[in-house]
Amino acid sequence: MATFCGKVVGGSSKLQEVSEMLLEDYFDFLSQNEIRLKGHRIGIEDVLYEHIYNEMTPTELARRFPTLSEEQIYATITYYHNKREQMDAYLSAWLELGRRKREEQTRNPTPAMRKLRRIKDEHKAAEQKDAELRST
Repeated sequence: MATFCGKVVGGSSKLQEVSEMLLEDYFDFLSQNEIRLKGHRIGIEDVLYEHIYNEMTPTELARRFPTLSEEQIYATITYYHNKREQMDAYLSAWLELGRRKREEQTRNPTPAMRKLRRIKDEHKAAEQKDAELRST
């Protein structure tokens, strides 16, 4: 059993239903693939990714997302644990979408990205030339 926002969570199925109902109030469910923290553009995946994959504590998350309250951060983590299978699938789909988008960007860079890559290559060539001149 755990306490969340002054309420006991866990134990009986009735308390579990109440906690999930209260937890869902912290989020805007825009679509099956888009859950935002209520009143923010921050996605649940942003907070959970930092917590799960980068092992950030709630205190570190509060520094990383200063517009979120401690209560919202704990609600996000609690929601994840209460809906773990569903949220793991949600996060996997989000990570896969990101991977596909990065692949597409690599194959089809924007004009700005092509320009930045060209500038980077020119800068690197100039540094190499300078290093060669200094060594002779």
